[in-house]
Parts: sequence; C-alpha cells; structure tokens
Amino acid sequence: MSAHHGADRAQRGDIVMSSTAENVTTLVDEERQIRVDLAAAHRLADRMSWTDGIYNHFTHTVPGHSDRFLVKPHGLLMSEITASNLIVVDMDGQTVSGEGYVETSALHIHAAIHVDLASAACVLHVHPPYTTWLTCLEDNRLQMTHQASLRFFNRIAYDDEYGGLAMARDEGHRMAAQLGNHSVMLHANHGVTTVGASVAEAFADLYDIEKACRQYYLGVASGQKQTTIADNLAEHTARDFEQERAEYVRLSFAAWKRKLDREEPDYAS
Repeated sequence: MSAHHGADRAQRGDIVMSSTAENVTTLVDEERQIRVDLAAAHRLADRMSWTDGIYNHFTHTVPGHSDRFLVKPHGLLMSEITASNLIVVDMDGQTVSGEGYVETSALHIHAAIHVDLASAACVLHVHPPYTTWLTCLEDNRLQMTHQASLRFFNRIAYDDEYGGLAMARDEGHRMAAQLGNHSVMLHANHGVTTVGASVAEAFADLYDIEKACRQYYLGVASGQKQTTIADNLAEHTARDFEQERAEYVRLSFAAWKRKLDREEPDYAS
C-alpha cells in the first residue's frame, strides 16, 4: 500500500471517529436539554396544583434510545424533581441509569403510549382539578362556551371506559389506541393525558386544557345558562390557534422556564 493510500484511509478513519464522537455529544446534549425541560414541567405542575402527591408522571423518550424513557423515581414529589434525579428506564421497567424505580401504573401507561404512538416522544399524565372534574360528569364533553375551549374543538380524544388502576400493560395499550392521533385525551373518572414531540408541546396542551375546563366549570358553577359558540366559528378559531401554535409553544415554555430560573433555579441542576 502506498503512503498516499494509507494516509487517505487514516484520514477517513479520523473522519468516521470524529463523526461518531459528534453524534454522541449531540445525543448527550439533547438528553440534557430534555431533562431540564422535563424537570421544569414537574415544577410548574406543582406550582399550578395539578399534582397528586407522589403519583402522576411526566416522561420523555431518550434521544438515540427509543426503547428507553426518562421518568421521576417513585416516591418523589414533583416539587423535588431536578434534571439530574430523573431516572432512565427501559420498556420493561428496568432502571438503566439513576437511583430509584418507576411506579407500576406509570410504567404500563407511559411505556405503552411511547411504543404504540411514534408522535408521543413526551407523555404527561396528571389529575388536575378542573379537567378531572369534567371527566367525572355523565356528560363529560368540553362545551364550546369560551374562547379557551375553541382550541380543542373536535380535537380531544375521550376515553369513556374507566379501566381501574393501570396495573397491566394491556390497559396502557388500550389507552394508546383511544388516544390515536390526538394530542389530548380525557380519561373518564380519572384525569388527562397530553402527548407531543417535545415537553413544550405537551405542556402547552396540558396548560390549555386545564384552563379551558376551568372556564367551563366557572360557567356551570354560576348556575346561569351559557351560550354555545357555533361550530363553524369554533372550527375557524381552532385553525387560527393552530397557525400560531409553534410560536406560542416555544415562547410560552421559555417564559415559564425563565420564571423558574429566577425562583427555583435548582430544577435545572
């Protein structure tokens, strides 16, 4: 082999090694950012009184490892979550990194949704007061009586079959099938799940659905007859919301994180 060819091969090897190292660095950086965002979502949920003690869970798949996801270790409150104490588990619930283990129902709900729905990189499942109130009604459909509701016109999946505690994977797969191509699902007598390609997307849906349900609750609680917005106007407004969605998601989550940076900076540690 000539010295020239040897040099070419060595150079190609250097390029491959450099490319591999860059890919690894990129994945590490991506996971770090997801950890920070997911920790922020936990802290914000606690601030907004959406939490249920040590239960309810927010998860995100690990970049480069679609068979693993980040989740809070069982036993911690959402107010205690930081970027570094989130654990990584596989779809069988085995802890891959970090200290602690995943709670059983969280494993079966979140693993099934991550596996079954490619669009669900992030899955947020909670029992916030106003959305959960609506899920407990005989007529559990969100009515189009306020602008906040219009964002969800014909855009909510309703799971009308309460299946008990999700102590087996079949229940998680059933939930995933009900969710389908929607990003928001209301579970009868239970709570709400939102999914998205990012923490910011799923969190925006969670914030918006709870706000919409709160406005609807206040109208019902007034005892007064409410006016319903016409379907054609509701659909038109929903599409307007969608046109502004990407910017809203990006800017609003960044704003929430700035608030945490000022008041609870340890979330990112």
